[in-house]
Amino acid sequence: MNITRAESADLQEILDLQYLAYQSEAALFGSKDIPPLKQTLEELTAEFNNGIILKMTDGDKIIGSVRAYEKRRTAYIGKLMVHPDYRNQGYGTMLLKAIEKFYFECRLELFTSTKSVDNIRLYESLGYRKFKEQKIDDELTFVYLAKD
Repeated sequence: MNITRAESADLQEILDLQYLAYQSEAALFGSKDIPPLKQTLEELTAEFNNGIILKMTDGDKIIGSVRAYEKRRTAYIGKLMVHPDYRNQGYGTMLLKAIEKFYFECRLELFTSTKSVDNIRLYESLGYRKFKEQKIDDELTFVYLAKD
């Protein structure tokens, strides 16, 4: 596996991976009406232009990705994803550690759903600590985690 910065030519493949990878999150809510499944290529391009997107490849296939941007000494990490066929092999951990290296002087922050217990367990195992919960609606509550 190889982790490198994504290029603009990779964005459609990363978006396709995102649609596939976030099906499991959608299943937790019984709805495909979640932001990662509605993101457009234009929105992803804006994120690419304003931060860092990493890709993990197996040969010439993108099998994982993570992105982040910095604002006022805090790096906001998002969309950590691994292709379903490659999960539970440590690749999510590798991607998260790789993006952290770009922001080693920053406070790191990310969020997930309270229903995403596997994600929370991963983040806590890597030193992230819960600092806030935000109820979005009756079905969705976000938990925010940070690492200094």
